[in-house]
Amino acid sequence: MNKKELIESIAGAAEISKAAAEKALNATMAAVADALKKGDKVTLVGFGTFSVAKRDARTGRNPQTGKSIKIPAKKIAKFKAGSKLSDAIN
Repeated sequence: MNKKELIESIAGAAEISKAAAEKALNATMAAVADALKKGDKVTLVGFGTFSVAKRDARTGRNPQTGKSIKIPAKKIAKFKAGSKLSDAIN
């Protein structure tokens, strides 16, 4: 499912226009991104938790040349599925 299909699904389920569904989805994604940028967790009970983790610097290998390269440390977004979401897909 891509973003367009998700917007159509939201609009149908909530009985709102696609424009309103897109605004709501964009606002939700922006709110999650802002919270993660601040270092906060975003927990949606039953659905899951978005959080930020730190990935340490490491040494990798260029697959074309075989040379070692240094990969810098960075922050990454993580998602852990909640119990209701896990049960729904099993």
